[in-house]
This record gives sequence, structure tokens and C-alpha cells, in this order.
Amino acid sequence: MKLHTLEKIKKEHRALITSVNTPENKSNGIHQRYKNPVITAEHTPIHWRYDLNAASNPYEMERIGINAAFNAGAIKWNDSYVLCVRVEGNDRKSFFAIAESPNGVDNFKFWDKPCVIPQIDGNPDTNVYDMRFTKHEDGWIYGIFCTERKDPNALASDTSSAIANAGIVRTKDLLNFERLPDLISKTGQQRNVVLHPEFVDGKYALYTRPQDGFISVGGGGGVGLGYVDDMTNPLVNNEKIISDKVYHTIYELKNGLGPAPIKTSKGWLHLAHGVRNTAAGLRYTLYMFMTDLDDISKVTHQPAGHFMAPINEERIGDVSNVLFTNGWIADKDGTVYIYYASSDTRMHVAVSSIERLVDYVTHSPEDTFTSAGSVQTIINLIEKNKGLY
Repeated sequence: MKLHTLEKIKKEHRALITSVNTPENKSNGIHQRYKNPVITAEHTPIHWRYDLNAASNPYEMERIGINAAFNAGAIKWNDSYVLCVRVEGNDRKSFFAIAESPNGVDNFKFWDKPCVIPQIDGNPDTNVYDMRFTKHEDGWIYGIFCTERKDPNALASDTSSAIANAGIVRTKDLLNFERLPDLISKTGQQRNVVLHPEFVDGKYALYTRPQDGFISVGGGGGVGLGYVDDMTNPLVNNEKIISDKVYHTIYELKNGLGPAPIKTSKGWLHLAHGVRNTAAGLRYTLYMFMTDLDDISKVTHQPAGHFMAPINEERIGDVSNVLFTNGWIADKDGTVYIYYASSDTRMHVAVSSIERLVDYVTHSPEDTFTSAGSVQTIINLIEKNKGLY
């Protein structure tokens, strides 16, 4: 029985990675989604998944299965748009791999091999995911990711309890990574740690998300800000929450920063995710805020509600009803490419501009935190629009 041929699979793969992506017909004026995902599990190279030797693979079977490709960091590199993708195998282990596009919206092709991340002696990562790239003014490109290990204090019968922390690498070429020590924090487990691209009073500034446990944030949560003197000894000091959880909002349960902020003339643009609980499980959406140019701990603007939420097919996947981002690219002409994952399964792109995003953040109504306040916000706009509709 001949189920398929490798030649057919190769042809389909070539068609997929060279297909043209087009904008969706509808837009809210803030951003423009594109119709097709930019990265999926099927985008991963054939030679990662199939033994191409007919003698050792006579039935042309897939030997290594890829389950998903999502949660990618992003950087502009040699005039190309580069994503550091979280690729998850059928074995549940995630790893990082670089995919590159000439235009940022389609034709993403993975580099020949996945990224090789050095291990810490005596304390290897069990699983790694969600890399944030930051091109820092010190000349290095830093990658901060989540490293997961089994909780050493768990009972022998407990095979699920884990500890999360921020792993750190740096590179000059996106090929060779130097492993630095994991983040040292006094506020519990850490996820969604992001490096600010500039020094602040001679120190490295880190956006954090402290939490009490691997899943539960407990008394932690919120977007934190702390400072490190030396990234080769990453002890974070003076950590404080600058964007907290708030009851009955899209970030009621927990929130965390996405990619490193973008500097504008009006302030630092931030893209984050917020999580709330529903009868159907956790719902992840994206929101934005702005911090002061001279005091990055000061939030100056934050529109109410989500900036982006899962729609249509984006709602369905391994972990449904989730949008997550840890990468965006701002071009010199002001175009912003927002790379986001849907339902822990695939990568998408939405395109906006610094001008539009600044206008959205600085002129959209803020949350009043009550239903009556939301009604009044709508009435205020109705009154402003009198005679215009």
C-alpha cells in the first residue's frame, strides 16, 4: 500500500513556503491582519522530519513529528525579517528555530538546523520556549526565554510539578549562542521576562512577571520592572509591578509583556498579553500601553480592553482561545509587523505603523472599571459625533 510519496510531500512543502499572503478584507483601522498563518508545523523542513534515505526508510515514513510552531521572537536581520520560533515536537519538547522572510508577511523559510542552546552544567533545561530577542545598545542581541525544569521538591508520585525561570543567551550572529546564568530573582518563579533595549542609569532594565508557582501567579503577577548591573550575573533588584492585574478586566488573572518596547517620540510602546478565566478555560488576549520616555516605570496611557483577540480559526488549536505575542519588528519607515500566535499552534502577522499605534494608545478611552462607566464612555463618543452621522 502506497500512502504517499516523498516527492509529493516536497512539492507541497515548496508550494506552502513560497505562497503569497494577502491582507484580510476587513480592518479596524489600527492593524491589518493577513489571511494565512506565516508559520505552521508544516513549514518545518522536510529533512527535519523524514529520513530521506530509501534504504533506511523504505516506506517513506515521517520519523520525527512536529506538533506546532508558535510564540516567536522577532528581529530585523540583514534586511530580512527573522523569527525565532518555538517549535514543539510530537514528544512535547519545544526548541528554537530561525525562520526568515524577505518581506515579513510570507515566504518564511527555516534555516538549515534548529538553534543549539548551550546547557548550564548540572542543571539542564527540560523544556524551553517563548524567546524574546532584544538588540541592546551594548552591542549584543539578547535572547530571554522560559526554561522549565521538574520541581526537585515534588513528591516522587508527582510527575507534573515544575519550576519556571528566565534563561538568558546572547549572540552576535543568531547562530552561535552564549549561555548566561538564569535570572536570579527574589520574587518567586519567572515567566515572560523581557530586556529593555537601552541602559537606564547605566543598568540593564528587565520587565518581569513574578509568580508563586509554575501555573498560579498567587500573590505575584503583573508586569514587573527590575534592574541588573551585569547580565553575566543577572541578579534583578528593585523589582516592582508597573502594570498590575485588575478585577473584571482582560488581565484579571495574570498579564505579561510580549516583545521589547518600541521607542517613539511620545513614549515607549508596549505590547502585552492579559489572561482571564472563563467557563471554557483561560482566555488570552493582547493589549497595549505606553510608558514615559524618561521614566520607564511610569505608565502614561493604556486603552481599555484588548488590542487583539482570537477570531475565527485563530480560536482553535492545542490550547484554544489564545493569542500570544513575543515578537514585533518596527521598520525604519514606521511600519510595524506584529507577530502573534493563535491557540499555541501557529504564527500569524498583523501590520500597523508607529503613527497608528501611538494614536491608538494615546487617544483611545481608558478603562473606567465599571459597566456604568463604559456606557458613559460610549455616550461621550455619541455626543462628539452628533451631526456627523
